[in-house]
Amino acid sequence: MPEPGKKPVSAFSKKPRSAEVAAGRPAVFEAETERAGVKVRWQRGGSDISANDKYGLAAEGTRHTLTVRDVGPADQGSYAVIAGSSKVKFDLKVLEAGKAEPVPGPAPTPAEAPGAPGEALASATEAEGGSPRPDGSSAAAPDGPRAPDDPIGLFVVRPQDGEVTAGGSITFSARVAGASLLNPPVVKWFKGKWVDLSSKVGQHLQLHDSYERTSKIFLFELHITDAQTTFAGGYRCEVSTKDKFDSCNFNLTVHEAIGPGDVDLRSAFRRTSLAGGGRRTSDSHEDAGTLDFSSLLRKSSSFRTPRDAKLEAPAEEDVWEILRRAPPSEYERIAFQHGITDLRGMLKRLKGLKRDERKSTAFQKKLQPAYQVSKGHKIRLAVELADPDAEVKWLKNGQEIQMSGSKYIFESIGAKRTLTVSQCSLADDAAYQCVVGAEKCSTELFVKEPPVLITRPLEDQLVMVGQRVEFECEVSEEGAQVKWLKDGAELTREETFKYRFKKDGQRHHLIINEATLEDAGHYALRTSGGQALAELIVQEKKLEVYQSIADLTVGSKDQAVFKCEVSDENVRGVWLKNGKELVPDSRIKVSHIGRVHKLTIDEVTPADEADYSFVPEGFACNLSAKLHFMEVKIDFVPRQEPPKIHLDCPGRVPDTIVVVAGNKLRLDVPISGDPAPTVIWQKSITKGNKVPAGPAPDASGDSGASDEWVFDKKLLCETEGRVRVETTKDRSIFTVEGAEKEDEGVYIVTVKNPVGEDQVNLTVKVIDVPDAPAAPRIGNVGEDSCTVQWDPPAYDGGQPVLGYILERKKKKSYRWMRLNFDLLRELSLEARRMIEGVVYEMRVYAVNAVGMSRPSPASQPFMPVGPPSEPTHLAVEDVSDTTVSLKWRPPERVGAGGLDGYSVEYCREGCSEWVAALQGLMEGTSLLVKDLPTGARLLFRVRAHNVAGPGAPVTTKEPVTVQEILQRPRLQLPRHLRQTIQKKVGEPVNLLIPFQGKPRPQVSWTKDGQPLAGAEVNIRNSPTDTILFIRAAGRSHSGTYQVALRIESMEDKAELALQVVDKPSPPQDIRVTEAWGFNVALEWKPPQDDGNTELWGYTVQKADKKTMEWFTVLEHYRHTHCVVSELIVGNGYYFRVFSHNAVGPSDRAAATKEPVFIPRPGIRYESPTYKALDFSEAPSFTRPLVNRSVIAGYNATLCCAVRGSPQPKISWFKNGLDLGKDARFRMFSKQGVLTLEIRKPCPFDGGVYVCRATNLQGEAQCQCRLEVRVPQ
Repeated sequence: MPEPGKKPVSAFSKKPRSAEVAAGRPAVFEAETERAGVKVRWQRGGSDISANDKYGLAAEGTRHTLTVRDVGPADQGSYAVIAGSSKVKFDLKVLEAGKAEPVPGPAPTPAEAPGAPGEALASATEAEGGSPRPDGSSAAAPDGPRAPDDPIGLFVVRPQDGEVTAGGSITFSARVAGASLLNPPVVKWFKGKWVDLSSKVGQHLQLHDSYERTSKIFLFELHITDAQTTFAGGYRCEVSTKDKFDSCNFNLTVHEAIGPGDVDLRSAFRRTSLAGGGRRTSDSHEDAGTLDFSSLLRKSSSFRTPRDAKLEAPAEEDVWEILRRAPPSEYERIAFQHGITDLRGMLKRLKGLKRDERKSTAFQKKLQPAYQVSKGHKIRLAVELADPDAEVKWLKNGQEIQMSGSKYIFESIGAKRTLTVSQCSLADDAAYQCVVGAEKCSTELFVKEPPVLITRPLEDQLVMVGQRVEFECEVSEEGAQVKWLKDGAELTREETFKYRFKKDGQRHHLIINEATLEDAGHYALRTSGGQALAELIVQEKKLEVYQSIADLTVGSKDQAVFKCEVSDENVRGVWLKNGKELVPDSRIKVSHIGRVHKLTIDEVTPADEADYSFVPEGFACNLSAKLHFMEVKIDFVPRQEPPKIHLDCPGRVPDTIVVVAGNKLRLDVPISGDPAPTVIWQKSITKGNKVPAGPAPDASGDSGASDEWVFDKKLLCETEGRVRVETTKDRSIFTVEGAEKEDEGVYIVTVKNPVGEDQVNLTVKVIDVPDAPAAPRIGNVGEDSCTVQWDPPAYDGGQPVLGYILERKKKKSYRWMRLNFDLLRELSLEARRMIEGVVYEMRVYAVNAVGMSRPSPASQPFMPVGPPSEPTHLAVEDVSDTTVSLKWRPPERVGAGGLDGYSVEYCREGCSEWVAALQGLMEGTSLLVKDLPTGARLLFRVRAHNVAGPGAPVTTKEPVTVQEILQRPRLQLPRHLRQTIQKKVGEPVNLLIPFQGKPRPQVSWTKDGQPLAGAEVNIRNSPTDTILFIRAAGRSHSGTYQVALRIESMEDKAELALQVVDKPSPPQDIRVTEAWGFNVALEWKPPQDDGNTELWGYTVQKADKKTMEWFTVLEHYRHTHCVVSELIVGNGYYFRVFSHNAVGPSDRAAATKEPVFIPRPGIRYESPTYKALDFSEAPSFTRPLVNRSVIAGYNATLCCAVRGSPQPKISWFKNGLDLGKDARFRMFSKQGVLTLEIRKPCPFDGGVYVCRATNLQGEAQCQCRLEVRVPQ
């Protein structure tokens, strides 16, 4: 039986309730989270609520509040609060001023309402599974009969999961739209897969239905009162109409009603008529209710200290063995208790297993009742025969298994016969039999399918709004059944308008065509062997600028190129000149290649000097740069003019020329001189340090402020290659293809001729993206967050670092996800929204004005792990003068870090110093704290620990006084011991009687007023119960036993009646009183010993003198005389009688000593005469021909059935023509069924076909029309 799926843990410890508020008044909703610091969002209608004049949001620790001011009709509707992956919905209903009701306040604590377990239920519906409302109805059903806009299937509102405390009440509601239905729908409620609850209607379960005429909605309710723990499990609601069907599954969780530190045995097991299961504490009413000791036996382990840990350890129960031993009346209870879903199938197989097995003459060792094997493995079925030479047949589901291939292997070794089934599949799950002659033995083979494992998990994804999302996961088996979930809620096939599911062998895909912000969350794929989780982050579209356009300075007739690079290659844009759109022409060209947008201006003129901008379409950003026109001033010079360099900046220190690494650097220097001067380019070789990442350097200082200094000068004279110099009569051009960092420096241009020389220094600065930062450091790892820190890059690329971009990925994945779109200015970030238990890695990029650096090395892998929640149900079991016994339950949320153990501490009342009750951690959930000061009032607390540290503590609500409590002795006599106890001779007697009393009471036993004597009767006493044990009961042990409980002068007594029964003795003095015809009259006396119990009757048997085989004539016969009839004439008979009681039949029988003969009278035999019968019959068609329409080219058949005697002669005709000699038609006749086969008919084969049957008694015929259609 499959293990039920685990319910997701809620992030809320207190959920907001739906409220009804009068118009004009404020509405306040409160929610409490499990821990502080959790980000909480409030929504209305799917949209987030922000603080304004209408809504007030407040957060204090774990408490979060939403205030709706001046409530009006427009504020009515559905609201929600979200924390992590948990979502709770609630409703606000606005009433008129005259119908106002007070706004419900916070839910009372368990201490305020201990007797109302139903009130402890949350009224809101959570995304992982809804909880019922306080009134018991399903939380998913709104107060009014309002139908949703898009109902799915037949249900308008489906029943939701519910929780209830034992003894409380709960109602599940289902609403069905009836506007389009002609007849009312049929609704059935089931528990599990087969138990129809309509047959269980009674004290604890009622079914109601109603019809709301205004909204035309059918309401069906399942109401459970006085809930028991056995009611927990899976339920199903099915609704069906004439042509539609729909169903819904939901779960019921029943919590124990025991409160911490407040356990009352009498009230825990008393059946009372108080509403809500309230507990009576008054001594005057303590006997008003009846005690349910059957509950005491089931839950005794919850109220007494185990004497032996080995006895208390739960053992695995064999359901087959339990069903074999149980009576049929207990089958249903066992099915509920063990979660059996296919009880009918199990009982069918059990019927074969429960047959009485007689001593076999063919088998020495038979097959086991059942075998189990995993899919793909092999199994051996072996028997041992009494005759080694006997022939054996193996059957599967009644069919003999033939030897074929290597699937089945038959072995014979001596008397042992073995059948081996290799590579077991689900088809091998069947009943097998081994047959030897007329005997056979059977078994059942169960093939267990292995769990479907995740071989390649899901990967986190980050997309923009409108983009396509595809999750892909690979499992271990092809065609496996999987479930897709979003934030814990299953995505069904009914939501295909939003989600698309695809299977491709072992791969499963979830596709979202156009992602929206609401699609963000955690997605999971769940199989029978595990699940894979991934996070989807959906961001608004943002455009990143990888490279902006830069200012240009060009000379006349040169080419100006503005280039920028953005993140989206599909983005188009507009180029502006001084704010006006630039129209391309033969000289001005605009290009868009991938993510790069380029503006090219050929043969620059002074009119082109302006501000140029690039504006991307659909985004609010603008990239601007300025084009400077460099004028060349050439003055008239006479001959023999000294050389001169003409630049815009005639000084010796021109502006620094900045170029981006990888771009082309071109220095165009106009020169003059007569004769033509010689141009010499030199680069000063400098030495200095890389500039570390930091704020931008101050550009106002002169070049002498730098720490770089000149070694030497390098002559540049190459005319080809990456760095080259080209000189003409009026200009010298220095070009660098793909500028690098080494190209940075001061370039000296010297022009010389015989008249003189001129020199200019040009400073070139190459800027680049920063170096990759070092690997980030991870710290402060929490449940779903961590702190990431990193250092600036060693080199900032010549430009100040503008910020950083952080990415993360799962360790086994190759997909990195960006965590921020806005640049981070700080060197640390608290990363959130991670999945607990998943291993992650982080890396960081540095960004400056040029672009983004290479990624840093990945950080050390880390796993978000949170501490466990606090333990639950902390209770004080027992108190003595120096000890206190504590008991608790494991925490509801353990997390991926597991559970290392518990720590227990205590402190005095009014003191804040906690003392450890034991050193280190303990694994159990109970502890006896010793060596405590007598009379002290102490508080106790328990913490759960794991690798993330200690969790929140749970503390006793009230101080515990370390002092023995005087409690009146009271025997808790179980119900089955209040009536006479019957035991058979030889059976053991084990009578357990729990009791109460402090200090430990004295127990004494007596029988019929006399003390117990002899070693056969043993008494065992413990602090909480007493046991009377007899290893083998005898008739002498029958009688009345008294047990007395005494503490000082207080005493309590109880009596038990024990009756030991045995088989009766045989009847006395059997005799034959009369014999006549075929009858014999018998008479006997009752047995001398009735076995200490009432006689149930007698069994009368007869035996033929010849064979002496006994046959039963009468069973359970109550009288001491009878008549045996239908005896055979001429035979002699013996008779015997057994006596019966509750134990069984007597060991011996009273039998007649002499046989009784039945005389044979003279009889003459006359043979009977018989009249000859005439079976002849005229032909008649029991099934005539029917008209048919077939497709040309495909074989067609016409069928009918005829009867007649003698067998009639059959003839077929088409349009009156006999078809007997036409080879295209074939006639068949088998057992009266007539068939005419027409091979590949054409349109000419259409017409009327007649079948005629003729014999000596008459003639009959039937006809049909055949139409042959030509496919279009």
